[in-house]
Amino acid sequence: MATTFPRLLQKHASERPQDPALREKEYGIWQTWSWQRALGDVRALASGLAALGFTPGQNLAIVGDNRPHLYLMFIAVQALRGVPVPMYQDAVAAEMAFVLEDAEVHFAFAENQEQVDKMLELRESVSGLTHIIYDDPRGMRNYSQPGLISVDELMALGSQHDQAHPQLFDDSVAQVQSDDVAVILYTSGTTGRPKGVCQTHASFIGSAEGGVLTDGLTGKDNVLSYLPPAWVGDFLFSLAQWLVAGFTINCPESSETVSIDMREIGPTYYFAPPRVFEGMLTSVSIRMEDAAKFKQWMHRRFMAVAGRVGSDILDGKPVGGADRLMYALGNFLVYGPLKNAMGLSRIRVAYTAGAAIGPELFKFFRSIGVNLKQLYGQTETCAYVCIQKNGQVKLNSVGQAAPGIELKIADNGEVLVKGVSVLKEYYKRPDATAEVIDENGYFKTGDAGVLDPDGHLIIIDRAKDVGKMAGGAMFAPNYIENKLKFFPQIKEAVCFGHERDKVCAFINIDFEAVGNWAERQGLPYAGYVDLAGKPEVLTMMKDCVEKVNADLASEPGMADTQVQRFLVLHKELDPDDDELTRTRKVRRGFIAEKYGVLIDALYSGKAEQFIETAVKFEDGRTGKVSANLQILDAKTFAPVRSAA
Repeated sequence: MATTFPRLLQKHASERPQDPALREKEYGIWQTWSWQRALGDVRALASGLAALGFTPGQNLAIVGDNRPHLYLMFIAVQALRGVPVPMYQDAVAAEMAFVLEDAEVHFAFAENQEQVDKMLELRESVSGLTHIIYDDPRGMRNYSQPGLISVDELMALGSQHDQAHPQLFDDSVAQVQSDDVAVILYTSGTTGRPKGVCQTHASFIGSAEGGVLTDGLTGKDNVLSYLPPAWVGDFLFSLAQWLVAGFTINCPESSETVSIDMREIGPTYYFAPPRVFEGMLTSVSIRMEDAAKFKQWMHRRFMAVAGRVGSDILDGKPVGGADRLMYALGNFLVYGPLKNAMGLSRIRVAYTAGAAIGPELFKFFRSIGVNLKQLYGQTETCAYVCIQKNGQVKLNSVGQAAPGIELKIADNGEVLVKGVSVLKEYYKRPDATAEVIDENGYFKTGDAGVLDPDGHLIIIDRAKDVGKMAGGAMFAPNYIENKLKFFPQIKEAVCFGHERDKVCAFINIDFEAVGNWAERQGLPYAGYVDLAGKPEVLTMMKDCVEKVNADLASEPGMADTQVQRFLVLHKELDPDDDELTRTRKVRRGFIAEKYGVLIDALYSGKAEQFIETAVKFEDGRTGKVSANLQILDAKTFAPVRSAA
């Protein structure tokens, strides 16, 4: 097995030169890069960078949507013993400035005019940013700033440089070592400034090999690459596993056409964070609400069958003949069309990670025949350290240790990890590196968990978020929030209760789902603030909260954490307002501070509370949104004692 990403690309180009490596949908037509063409483009890109003065050890920033040249630029930089540093394409300029300065970036790859404008703006304040390479020429005709060059121009320059120095590329690739840093991925920064996680070729290749072995991935598989390239999950699936397994990655035309492109491609291997699966379920729920009465009845009838036996059939467990027959009929009438509408018809294996997924949501997809499994890991562990194997999926666990990984639970309940995928270091932060690696070489994940008798890891919550109620019961906010978010009408939830006598919650409505419901009810509304405050909507949210409370009452140790009071926020929680990270994780401490007046109102017994909140718009402008929020009490239930 080749030990670096550039050598893996060379291997595929040598062994299967004309097989499809990448596809991109442009102007409605799928364009294909063979492995041979991919290597040729990487050679031209790397030679062009060398001609511009890029040298080993330098970092190159990458920002943009999923595009073939973006992924090939990763490998071109690595081929010169440089390090790619991807950034989130929806990040504002100030967030990018921190990464550019921290990583001492002189070269940047920007996908299009929007990202080039950010780089040019930042160049005025970020010292050293001299070269900006752009991919999409639309809107760039009149740009003539120094150091600005298109990908086509770079590759033409590279071809000339390659002819003059024919051994440079091959010699450089030969010098790349497996323990060289292959990428610097910045953390989401839920607790402070992001840190640059340095991962080596060996770490990501070893991690990718574990997944390829577990699921039997081959060059015949197809993957849709649509997640942020700055996220560790996309680097694992769209680059590391792509180069290890040799499957084809497919880049959608735009973020708006992902669902259409997914149905056209029919991926066999799919990865998405829970919020994407939540969105799929919301879309299905909306369509079923608009369906004819007979179709609604048929959906309910066969989903009940799926809920009862679908997961067992997927896992190959014994199921009665009558149930198998009913499930087969349901697959023809309901499950098959549902999977086709979501682009999941050809899925052989699907994964979710990045945040905890609600058991109900997880069970729904498995019940209709989607082989959805969970991964668990962090940026510091190449996206995963646990993986669920076929036939060994448990709803409440994230699987067993992945190949090459050791797990153990510390005395304080924290999950500790050692093995192939653990980070080399934080960039320029030896102090931070020392904090997370203990004296025995174990990485401290920051998550609280337990190992069951079969070695499956059960994550309780972030260790820093797990608390205790005033009465002594364990308080795991993320667990409760995931139950709330199972309802298609709820997009986000934030629970409070540590050292309190009761649990209270903030809720964000899903504007699309609730708006669709309101239109069918003939309920007029003027926008998000108006809809979120409608009495009818508040009643709907109360019903959802009380269903969760009934569920919690039936679970051991969870009855005391039922949500007793809640409110519906007047605005969506937003990364641009620093309330969520770019990977859509809740900044719990920031929200508690920003909305302290609302928390006080929840716990002081008030029935309503006025609030005015500053917001940032996409174009950089700021404004304010205000509302008088109603606070509701939710019914709670007595603990359900299990039978002896």
